[in-house]
Amino acid sequence: MFETAPKEKTAVLVALIHQQQTDQQVQEYLDELAFLSETLGARSVYRFTQRMENPDVKYFVGTGKLEEIRAYIEHFEVDMVIFDEDLSPSQMRNVENELKVQVYDRSLLILDIFLRRAQTAQAKTQVELARFQYLLPRLTNMWTHLERQRGGTSTRGGAGEKEIETDKRNIRNQITLLKEKLKKIEKQGITQRKGREGIVRVALVGYTNVGKSTLMRLLTKADVLAENKLFATVDATVRKVVLGDNIPFLLSDTVGFIRKLPTHLIESFKSTLAEIQEADILVHVVDISHPNFEDQITVVNQTLAELGAGEKPTMLVFNKIDLVPEMPSEEALQHMTELEIEEANFIDFEKLQDNYTKKSSIPPVFMAAESGKNIEELRSTLLGAVRKRHLQIYPHYLQDETLDLSQFEDLEE
Repeated sequence: MFETAPKEKTAVLVALIHQQQTDQQVQEYLDELAFLSETLGARSVYRFTQRMENPDVKYFVGTGKLEEIRAYIEHFEVDMVIFDEDLSPSQMRNVENELKVQVYDRSLLILDIFLRRAQTAQAKTQVELARFQYLLPRLTNMWTHLERQRGGTSTRGGAGEKEIETDKRNIRNQITLLKEKLKKIEKQGITQRKGREGIVRVALVGYTNVGKSTLMRLLTKADVLAENKLFATVDATVRKVVLGDNIPFLLSDTVGFIRKLPTHLIESFKSTLAEIQEADILVHVVDISHPNFEDQITVVNQTLAELGAGEKPTMLVFNKIDLVPEMPSEEALQHMTELEIEEANFIDFEKLQDNYTKKSSIPPVFMAAESGKNIEELRSTLLGAVRKRHLQIYPHYLQDETLDLSQFEDLEE
């Protein structure tokens, strides 16, 4: 009998603790990195941290810590090492030479996940372009066949051209071709979006794995992929929704944001993120069960500001309320110790609602998309925002009975 199942890959995670960070924060960041590793298909087996204000120029971590990592991966035969930050080309080369295993930094890890999850021609082209742009300065780490090609027709020919130079030229050509291909796809996207004029557009935004796709499926009844994995959705999906008053609008599900999202990805995904830039209303979905959901809100808001969409009308949806305990009454709290209250991690929904109502013209909604809890409140609040936008942007829209809605049926990018 021979074992035919593929061997599960294992990984160790590496992070630096900077001066302003606590050990708890770093562990939470590593939890996210472990989830990313799992999404790629590698199980994290150990975590290495080192308190350093700035990364080591040669190895990112100190030489002593690198020896410790090497001893561990040799003893337990670990397949890869994943760093929570980006490595420079020289750091990547030096670490690979020392550890003799596959090395990922944060950007490469996210790029590979995107590459596996992209479905449409646009998303595949965008990820491919971002990956080539990432690999170009790091070719010395990715290729081992760097001997010089011999020139001339005899053995006495010149040294010729280094093969890495050929590889670099080929990648530059690929980048040029992919950019041209992306321009053509973007032109088609612009034409599609122009065809949607006359109808309000709503975009679901939020941190990755907060439940946007589940909410999309709940509102549209469409078969949209929803998994408990990071970046389950890479492609933008657009569907027509009609709520009360027979007011139609377009709802789009976009790629989730994440801390330290690679610059190349943001640049390459600008055409997909145009769904956010051109939306009339943003629905910011938040996983309230995550211990750092407020930090995630900040990351999303910062990314939206970078995209020029920070001032758009935004509706906050606090999702997964079924996974957190609500703040009990004052009487119940009096019968609990301070330790019990601290360990319970109660969420004060009323306080949250008051705080975020002051920041937005659209009141926040608390719900559980998986079970459909409070879905009617979501529909009612969203309908009110859509109706208001209709009257602001298209004052005569509802009087136009000749509008052909068939063009908006089952839209998907």
